[in-house]
Formats: sequence, C-alpha cells, structure tokens
Amino acid sequence: MVFGRRTFRIAGIYGLLLLLPMYLLEGRIGRDFPPPITHPEHFYGFLGVAAAWQVAFLVIAGDPVRFRPLMPVAVLEKASFGLAAVALWLGGRIPAPVLAPGLIDLALGVLFVVAYLRTPQAAAAMGRSEENPPSPA
Repeated sequence: MVFGRRTFRIAGIYGLLLLLPMYLLEGRIGRDFPPPITHPEHFYGFLGVAAAWQVAFLVIAGDPVRFRPLMPVAVLEKASFGLAAVALWLGGRIPAPVLAPGLIDLALGVLFVVAYLRTPQAAAAMGRSEENPPSPA
C-alpha cells in the first residue's frame, strides 16, 4: 500500500509541476518547436485533461486500496502518451526532448502496474473474502 501511495503521489506532483507552467508557454512552445500552435483549443484541452489526471493520481494516492480499480485506467493514461511519443519519434515526427516525457510516462505506467499488483483488494485489506462478507448490523 505504501508503494502505491508514494508512486501515485510522486506521479501527481511531478505531472502538475510539468504541466501547469505550460499554460503560460503557448507562444514559446510555438517558437521552440515550430510551427506555432494553430489550434489552441487542442493545446489547452490537452493540458486540462492531463492536469485533471494528475489530480486523480493524488486522489488514488490518498487511498490506494479504495481506488485500486482506477489504477489500470491510470496505466492506460500513461501508455497513451508514452506509446504515441515513441511511435512518433521512431517515425521522425518529434524531437528527442519531446520523447523524454513520453519515456517517463511509460516508466510511471510500469510503476503503476507494480502498485496495482502490490495493493490489496478492498475486501482482502479488510480481512475478509467475498465468500465471507460482513454480517448485517
């Protein structure tokens, strides 16, 4: 449980520290990685959804057993960008500095899988199995 708590907390904080400053960097990103952003709704939409997921990671960190069913979805969130970044880099469509966060996401996705496997299911954590539910009050 401690591993999952720490893993998701670190991922959430790291993600927010990486993403939130990007709200102020639209122009610079267009200059550093031309062409300029032509669809700001996609850019800010991506940032909003990605930031919301970082908050979800912090929620999972708060109670890994309760939110264990969300962990595979969190793996999917990390894989969706990580695998796309690798594929785009292999195709010569993004530079290495853009690939790096994708590789970090893949590593976090692997850690999320480990956290999922190491976090007990809610019934097991409460010392009972589904065949032996609590007696009614």
